[in-house]
Amino acid sequence: AGRTVSDLLRNVIVVITISLVGLLVGFRPSGTFLNYLQACLLMLIFAYALSWGFAFIGLAAPNSEAAQAMTFPLIFPLTFASSAFVPVATMPGWLRPFAQNQPVTQVVDAVRGLMLGLPHGSSTWITLAWALGAVVVLAPFAVQKYRRVT
Repeated sequence: AGRTVSDLLRNVIVVITISLVGLLVGFRPSGTFLNYLQACLLMLIFAYALSWGFAFIGLAAPNSEAAQAMTFPLIFPLTFASSAFVPVATMPGWLRPFAQNQPVTQVVDAVRGLMLGLPHGSSTWITLAWALGAVVVLAPFAVQKYRRVT
């Protein structure tokens, strides 16, 4: 848990830094300040949940280069087959069901909606469900792997 908490603290610094840079280059959230705080909290919760999976991978990998290589097949499809870069509606029909229902699309849609004051449906709740599910599933694996390694 220590590693994931330190990751969370690092991610707080990242969110603050990105927010400041965004403001400096002209981004102005059109949602309320409370929406902005909710978006930041949602990003941190999601990142914390993922950190358990990355902790497990880091413990399972023989070295840091291998750990990075092991995460790429997970990150690539989740990022590029999401609404992060293009609307899901513009994706090929066979890809849309996956893109609409995977966790990165949900967190992107929720954060975008909160920051811009746009409707975002149930994306916030779905993101929280994905995060909770990830912690429930991944944390025991990471803890067990840590106990075996140490």
